[in-house]
Amino acid sequence: MLKKVCGEKGMVTGGWVSLDPADMGLIEAVYKRNIREGEERLMLAVLEDAVDYFQKYFLAPNPRRKQLFQEAEDWFFDKDGEELFSFESICDALGLNPNHIRKGLLVWKNAQLKFSSAAAHRSGRRKITRSRIKRPSTRLSKTA
Repeated sequence: MLKKVCGEKGMVTGGWVSLDPADMGLIEAVYKRNIREGEERLMLAVLEDAVDYFQKYFLAPNPRRKQLFQEAEDWFFDKDGEELFSFESICDALGLNPNHIRKGLLVWKNAQLKFSSAAAHRSGRRKITRSRIKRPSTRLSKTA
């Protein structure tokens, strides 16, 4: 059964805390927990960096930055990781629902794709500018 936490904005299901990815208040509540020491602080920093790389380098033209995005995306969507600092392990340690975070990242990514394609479409239109039209020179042939 779902229990309301954090002012009815988060849900707890089977030991996992589901957060609305757009609600920064819930993210701040996770930061304010008193048990953020040692490994958990490091895990939270790893998660922050991965989200930062995912969002910052999503449409990066630079090959190195594209690689950083791809590594972050692969890390988020790897479900077989059993290492201490795998995405699944970090979510487990922090009490976060990994599938909910993945869903939020996909929603964000799709929104960015739509926005960037719409912006490219708008910028791809030719702007009407005033220019002087040159008249072609016409020479008549005397043999015609």
